Order: sequence, then structure tokens, then C-alpha cells
Amino acid sequence: MSALVTGDAVVLELQPAKLPSRALAVVIDLAVVWTAYILVSIGLALATASLDEAAVMAVSIATFLLVLVGAPIIVETLSHGRSLGKLACGLRVVRDDGGPIRFRHALVRGAIGVVEILMTFGVVACIASLVSARGRRIGDVFAGTLVVRERVPATRGMAVPPPPPWLVGRFSELDLSGVPDDLWLAIRQYLTRMRQLDPAVSWSMAGRLSGDLAACTGAPAPAGVPPAAYLAAVVNERQARDARKAFGAGHRTPQDRTPDERTQQDHTQQDRARQDGATPQRVAPGGDVPGAWEGAGVTGVGVPGAAVQGAAQTPPATGFAPPA
Repeated sequence: MSALVTGDAVVLELQPAKLPSRALAVVIDLAVVWTAYILVSIGLALATASLDEAAVMAVSIATFLLVLVGAPIIVETLSHGRSLGKLACGLRVVRDDGGPIRFRHALVRGAIGVVEILMTFGVVACIASLVSARGRRIGDVFAGTLVVRERVPATRGMAVPPPPPWLVGRFSELDLSGVPDDLWLAIRQYLTRMRQLDPAVSWSMAGRLSGDLAACTGAPAPAGVPPAAYLAAVVNERQARDARKAFGAGHRTPQDRTPDERTQQDHTQQDRARQDGATPQRVAPGGDVPGAWEGAGVTGVGVPGAAVQGAAQTPPATGFAPPA
């Protein structure tokens, strides 16, 4: 992924197009353009048969410039960076800041493309794309553009694991206005991938992130609360606030439910599991499901796996009593 910064200081993660896909798009475009050029040349040759040699040469040059150079420029301008070849390959030309290109960008790319692609049979463009870190040819460098992939293969989304129920709502008074977006992104990436990490590495990363988060909020992390569970609880609190802003103050989030309602929901889920013939999960005090935090160096609700034996069966002591 390539990080592009917009004029509003928003970081965009775009995937630059690889050389094979760009080459295929160019081949498609050239096939279409050359076919149109040959048909137009034949028609003009028949129409200008009575003209002298100088006039025929002038018409030929004008046809070359209009069809082979002007047509791609017009198509890229009107389609905002999507030629026929790029549309077929799922590519698009964008500015360095991620915005759509304009006529001047397409003009520079097309003018330099005559030398890069037409006169050198694409050799110069291939070399420039291989040398560039983002696969840009010389025309892209001078125009300030980048070819990116619009159709990125879909990946299975990974949701942030919910915090232990006895931590839900514990940080409702926490000031989150000073937490930068890059720290939120780092925390979300950690929480979604913590089960794939080595237990010791996961515990260390959670400690560093929780320390950075506590420094931004101005309030230390509660003693005895595992770092990963603390991060998940704070992220859950931010999501709840965003939901209330989006759907209004009347929108009820998980932390708005009373302990009795959460207990009733747990019993309902267990009854449904019995009806389906599945073995219901044993719910620990406070509603925590054992094993929900297994994998990323934490077991139970976030105690290092190397330090606790059988934490999946017995919730570890954290210094906080679950709500009654």
C-alpha cells in the first residue's frame, strides 16, 4: 500500500498498479487506438486522393496527433483517469494527493507518452516503472500522477474483539479528544491481529500501546487490568460515542444495558445454543467468555499465557470485581 496525503491532511492508503497490469492496460489501449487510427487513415486516404502530396502529408500528421495523442488525452480527461484498458484491468490514474486528474495532467502524460511508449515501444516506460518505488513512468513523474488499483481483492474483515463485559462502560468519563488517529489505527490493527502474534510479543505491544493511550488521555491505565483488555475497552467506548453521535442520544449501546439485561442476554444465547444442539460456552463471572482472549499472548481476559496455567478454565484475578 502507498500512503498518499490529501490537501486536508488525510492519509489515503492506495495500492499502486504493478507493471504487468499496467502493460496489459497499455496494450488494450494501443490496440483500440491503432485500430481507430488505421480506419481513419484509410477513410482520409480515399477522401484526399485528389490532393497534392503536401496536403496529404499535413492531413496524415494531423490524423496522427489527433487520434494517437489527442484521443487518449481526451478519454483520460473525461473519464477522470480511466481509459478503456485501465477500466478493463481495474486501474485508474490519480493525482499525487489521491484526487482525480484534470486536462493538464492527462496532457503531460500523453505528450511524454509519445516518446516513452510510441517511439520506444514502451521500453523507456517499463524501465522507469521498474526503477520507481510506486511504479511511475516518466510521464507520471512530470504530471504528478500515480496509477492505482481500483479493484483490490476482497479480504475477510477482522472485527475488533469486544472487551470483557465487566470493563464495558468503565471508561465513559475518559477524555479521548487528545488521542491521534494514527494511535487509534495502531490499536485497532493490534486488536484484530493479536491472536496471530507470539504471546510475549503480543503482551509487549499491548503494554506499549496502553502506555501511549494513557499518556494521550491524561489518565493512567487502571492497575490490574490487562493491557489488551484495557485497549479493547477504550476502543469500545469510542465506538459507542461515535454511534451515539451518528444515531442520536437515544441509541442504546452495549454499555447502556444494565447488568440484569446483560445476564438475560447471556442466558438467551445459551438457550439458543442448546436448541441448536451445540454445547453452550460457560460464562465466567461478569459475563466474560473464557477463551475469548486466547491467542495473542493473553488467555482469559489478557493475562500473559506463559504466566498462567489453565487460564482458559479459570478467569485470572485482575484486581477488579465484576459487576453484581
